[in-house]
Amino acid sequence: MSSAPDEVRAWAQARSEARGAREWAEADRLRAAIEAAGWRVIDQGTRFSLELARAPDIVEEGRIHYGASDAVPSRLDEPATGTISVILVATDRSADLARTLAALRGHVPPGTEVVIVADRPDPAQEAALLDPAGPAAAAVGAAPPEIVWTSERLGRAGALNAGLRRASAPIVLLLDTSVELTGDLIGPLVAAFDDPSVAVAGPWGLVSDDLRHFDRAEPGAVDAIDGAALAFRRADVLDRGRLDERFVLGLNLDIWWSLVLRDGGEAGPARRALAIGEDAAIRHEAEPDASVDPAERDRLAKRSFYRVLDRFGARRDLLLSGGAPSA
Repeated sequence: MSSAPDEVRAWAQARSEARGAREWAEADRLRAAIEAAGWRVIDQGTRFSLELARAPDIVEEGRIHYGASDAVPSRLDEPATGTISVILVATDRSADLARTLAALRGHVPPGTEVVIVADRPDPAQEAALLDPAGPAAAAVGAAPPEIVWTSERLGRAGALNAGLRRASAPIVLLLDTSVELTGDLIGPLVAAFDDPSVAVAGPWGLVSDDLRHFDRAEPGAVDAIDGAALAFRRADVLDRGRLDERFVLGLNLDIWWSLVLRDGGEAGPARRALAIGEDAAIRHEAEPDASVDPAERDRLAKRSFYRVLDRFGARRDLLLSGGAPSA
């Protein structure tokens, strides 16, 4: 910690005191300031340490392994091409990725681009990705998937940000490897964005009466889209900003991002979330990351929930039950 600038160390100490006082919003604000300065705070009970936030980029056998999402070369400023960019994250469970890719090959329209973020995958997943005869080597649409390698685990939001920087199509679909397409999901999703009032779409919707409890919804207008399959316009990444990388495990990231995309601000009405295509996909059971201690997972889940509340807790205008536009 001694190598960190005095200002960063002061922020870290203030954050530790805020955590002790259960002032979570202030603790999150200070963490953001620390990370913006290029450092990461590591909590160790009531103590903490600081380390440089960005891991180095590593070249291995001709492949660049990126240490941070913003190190990945971006296409977001380039004109959009194609139909849809599908972003997948590969860490472990290589059989799940193979199943998802096989299903995509049978149910994607022309102009589909697939980007796989190899987020420091386990040895079995890495071997499958490198196999010249493996599932990631065959074309999905017109070309094989592009693989973006990382030098350390970036976490769910960080890995998705890395993939988003390679997206070239006007519509992006964040797809979990627990999902298996069984029909034409992508066609209806792309068509949904012909309506400018639609900000986010996917096969599984969520609704809430209070922004604190979200339940599975019937197809149609909803409050948020489940992150297992969540589509939106690529242009909104530039307009709304990237995913908040403090959502390390992805818990509640889908609710947060859905509301970010839908938020019309003070100048206009909220845009819509649309649940469509449930009959064209199966969602298999996804096991939690075994590398994360259950207690740490619970802590991260609470922190991610508070991030949703900190930004949107008073925004009942974003709820169908509170006056948001309905289908």
